[in-house]
This record gives sequence, C-alpha cells and structure tokens, in this order.
Amino acid sequence: MTFQSFIWAALCFMFIACDTERPAKLSQSSVIPIPVSITSAEGGFALKSDSKISYESGLQNEAQALKQRLKSLTGLEVNIEDGASENVIQLSIDPNASANEEGYLIKIDKGKVKITGNSEAAVFWGIQTFCQLVPVPSDNVSGPNPQFFISAGEIEDYPEYAYRGMMLDVARHFFSVNEVKHLIDLISTYKINHLHLHLSDDQGWRIEIKSWPLLTEIGGSTEVGGGKGGFYTQEDYKEIVRYASERHMTIVPEIDMPGHTNSALASYGELNPGIKVPEEGAVPTERTQMGVAGQPTPLYTGREVGFSTLDTNKPVTYQFIEDVIREISEITPGPYFHIGGDESHVTEMEDYIPFIEKAQDIVTKYGKKTLGWDEVAHAKLLPTSVAQYWAKAENAVMAIEQGAKVLISPATKAYLDMKYDSTTHIGLNWAAYIELDDAYNWDPTTLDEQIKREHIIGVEAPLWTETVTNRSEIEYLTFPRLAAIAEVAWSPQDRRDWDSFKSRLKFHGQRWTRDNVNFYKSPKVDW
Repeated sequence: MTFQSFIWAALCFMFIACDTERPAKLSQSSVIPIPVSITSAEGGFALKSDSKISYESGLQNEAQALKQRLKSLTGLEVNIEDGASENVIQLSIDPNASANEEGYLIKIDKGKVKITGNSEAAVFWGIQTFCQLVPVPSDNVSGPNPQFFISAGEIEDYPEYAYRGMMLDVARHFFSVNEVKHLIDLISTYKINHLHLHLSDDQGWRIEIKSWPLLTEIGGSTEVGGGKGGFYTQEDYKEIVRYASERHMTIVPEIDMPGHTNSALASYGELNPGIKVPEEGAVPTERTQMGVAGQPTPLYTGREVGFSTLDTNKPVTYQFIEDVIREISEITPGPYFHIGGDESHVTEMEDYIPFIEKAQDIVTKYGKKTLGWDEVAHAKLLPTSVAQYWAKAENAVMAIEQGAKVLISPATKAYLDMKYDSTTHIGLNWAAYIELDDAYNWDPTTLDEQIKREHIIGVEAPLWTETVTNRSEIEYLTFPRLAAIAEVAWSPQDRRDWDSFKSRLKFHGQRWTRDNVNFYKSPKVDW
C-alpha cells in the first residue's frame, strides 16, 4: 500500500467512526408516545457540528431547549442562527399545522428539519419527538466531526387527551426542588404536561403558608419513618412552577382535606375535633392517643391512613382552608387546585359533604377549578370540577351524572408505587402488581361502560412515596411504566400496540442507561 493510499484509508475509517449507524426508515423509529402518522422518504438529515437552529419570534425558549437537549444527547454545539436555510432545524408556529392546539408537524429532508406547531407547546412537543429520532452515540464514535443521521419523512401528531399527568407525593417523603426539576425533565420527554404535587398528608406539610407558619415549622418537620422532612418556601414553589412552565408543564397543587390532615392537626390543635376511634382492630393502637379535641395531635410517621380529620363544624377550619387555598392559588398560574377528599374514614358523611362543597366554593372564589379524588362525587359538584378516578368507578359515574368531568388514574393500572412483581424491593401491592404490560394494555374508555371519551379530561399516573426515599427510587418505579402510560394518554387507541411499544422501548432503555436513569429492566422487554 502506498503512503497516499494509507492516508486515504485512514481518513475513510475516521469518517465512518465519526458517524453513527444509519437508522431504518422514519416509520420504524422508536418514538414514544407513538405519533398519529409517520411517513418515510428517501435520504435523511445529517446532524453535525455545523448544523444550525433557527426560530420564529416567540420560540426562543423552545430553541434554547432544543440546543441544550442536542448538546446533552450528542455533545454537539448546535448554534442558533437567524435566517439559516440549509443544514438547519427550523422552528415555526402555523395555526394551520393542526386542528389541535398541541398538534405539530415535522418534515425532514437532506438539508432541513422543519418543526411546525399550532402553539409554543406544540413546537416543544415536536422537539421532544425529534430528539427521540437522534441515534444514541455508540461507544466507538470519535473524531472531530461526529454526525447523527436522521431518516427523511414526515410526522403528524397531536394528543388524544389534553391532560397528561404524573403525581409526585412529597408529603410521605420530601424531595428537593432540584429533585423535582430532574423529574420534570424526564417526564416532559414523554409529553407529560401536568405535574400534580401532593403537598400535604398525615406525615408532612410541604408548602409554606405565611398566615399559618406552624404548618411547616411543626408539620413539615418529619416524614414516614421519622426522617427530618422538609418543605418548600413559596419562592421554592414558584421556582418549580417557573421551571415546569418553560417545559409547558402545569403544576397542580394538592392540599388533602378533610382527612389525611394529621400534620395540620399537629401544628394547630384548634383544627382537631378529637379523633373518633373505630372498632378495635380497625386502626393501629397508637392512633387512639390522637383524639383530644382542640389539642395538637402527635406527629405521625407511619404509613396507615384514614384516622385524621379536620373539625368540619368550626369556623376556624374554613378560615384555615381559605387562607391555604388563597396563598397557594396566588402563586399557581395553572387552572386547577386539588382538594384531596379521599379516605376520610372518620369524617361522618353528613359532615364530609358540606365540607367538600364549601372547599369547592373557596377554590372557585380564587379563580381555580376543583380537582378531587373520586370520593368527592358524594358532594354536589360544579360542572367545572373534576373527579379523579382512582378506586371506584361508581364514584366517577356519580361525578359525570352531575355534569363534572373525570381524570383517569386507576390504581390497578396507573399507580406507579405498586410493585412490578413480588420480588420488587420497594413499592406496595395493595391494589395490584403492575408489570409493564399491565401499565400499557388498557384504555380509559373501557374501564366502565358509563365512562365515555367525552367525560374524560385525561390520564394521570400517581407515585405515592411511603417506600420511596430518593431520586433513584423515584426513577425505578416511574420508568419504564411512565412511558407506557404516556402513550395511553397521548396516542390514539388504534395506533397503540404492545409488541410495537416494547420494541421501541429498547432504544429508550439505551438512553436511560446513558443518562444514568435507574429504570426497571422488565423481563417483558428484550433490552
């Protein structure tokens, strides 16, 4: 071999090593949730160091998000350059892109990727899809100019449900602002657009209320198992809201009432009616010591529920509720305020119903729509209210019969805190073992014949944290099931297929591995 031939061969090898393996046609890509329509074409777009991002007015946030995500995925510094026309990813808004407010269209050819949406949020969801088309760098990619080939074609997409949510319980165990931000980043990849924060429960009060400061000083001082607890200042909470908003995610605050309230009762004894002790054996012995009316209850660090209630007959209780709802509503731009309402076993129904109705009126007074767990349907609901179906279909039907809507979160399908199987080292199993295929193979419209598509605002996957203590454990119970539930919430039923999903999921497992996400390697998937 001549010296010139050797140099040429070396250069060719370097070029090959710098390019990831060219993927299959666009229609065979691993996007989750699966889009409404994918059409393949010949050729593709080579993402490389001299590629550019351009954007129309109003999309600066989305352009920056794309730049940062591409840097994370590939190591490339893709610059933002107005007016770029070749080797460019263009972001634009077009009211005709889709009939759906969150609908988007992606067109990919040799010199250009165009992501067009009906709104800023739509463009952001288009960016999430595009970033899933970028190949995972192989270990042997090296050299001065790595390239990432993305097959040509078109993707048309829009969501089945407007509300696609996850709930994080920060009351049983507290999680920092940064841990919540990390979760927001992970779930926004799958087009989740609501994060429901369960901010209070028997074991902890997690949001500063300036007019009732002992709620966090006392009620926020512990957690399940007796840890130090913690809470968000209102500035912390506003930072979470801001960070989520940049990712087109709405924060839904929940203050559970009238039950699940021991942390409030421990902070302010005037809210305590004195616990009515159920029959022997129905409640752990230590709860029998929590029943002195008008006196603070002991802090509680156990897991069992159903023993606490606010005093529903005292005016001070409604002043407390109004102050809490007012202060949180003032720093929550989203439309919903969640009042809990579940498992209030020691609140008599004749007290529970007027309490829920009064709480609903207060939420309305401060410009929000009421969300509540499905038990709230026993009260008279406003047409603007939403019952979150978690346990009893008949409660959801009661809400529908009153003209209210429902949010679908069946514990047997969507509860992320349920164990995968009997060997799972964290989680619970009171509702079910939920393997990956169980989380995927269901549809909100088939749970009960009286709950129809027009009654449903969306789907939410709750993660309760009795057994969850850190970020790694959040990840383990959330992924890959959150990806499955996200596809239930976003994709039309006729596009969803278990075999297709588990095949596509392998790519996401590679991404999670690369990003050090502690996901569950389900035996249902050939990872």
